[in-house]
Amino acid sequence: MRAITRIAGSFTTATFWLWTVQLLLAALYLFAGGFKAFGPAEMLQQGGGAVQFPLAFIRSIGYCELAGALGPILPTLLRIQPRLTPLAASGLVIIMIGATTLMLIEGGVPMAIMPFVAGVLAAFVAYGRTQLAPVAPRQVARVQTLEPQAA
Repeated sequence: MRAITRIAGSFTTATFWLWTVQLLLAALYLFAGGFKAFGPAEMLQQGGGAVQFPLAFIRSIGYCELAGALGPILPTLLRIQPRLTPLAASGLVIIMIGATTLMLIEGGVPMAIMPFVAGVLAAFVAYGRTQLAPVAPRQVARVQTLEPQAA
């Protein structure tokens, strides 16, 4: 089989697309969560919308998003408890349902598109890592000790 055919074939696998979406979501949540968790308080609370949230709530959402940046990546990458990846992605879906609802109330449909798309991508990761391309946990090598046999 030619190398180009092999490479092109890898772009059609579920694993490739799941990793691509997982990395995109990680970048998105790392940026958004980092800003909410560590950004200046004045910028976080200057929204002129109908709903004003306390700074502690905004910071806690930022920490959840930072965890959400690592949750869909690390368990699958390290193959340590990879069943946590769909759980982390499901948690991001819940956060994005809230964000989509809030953006619909505050700014209408155009503002709600981004959190909706992020939620759909997180749902794809949750479904994909349970049904399409689950990852098996790493097998830990067990060390056998040689003990003298009792006669």
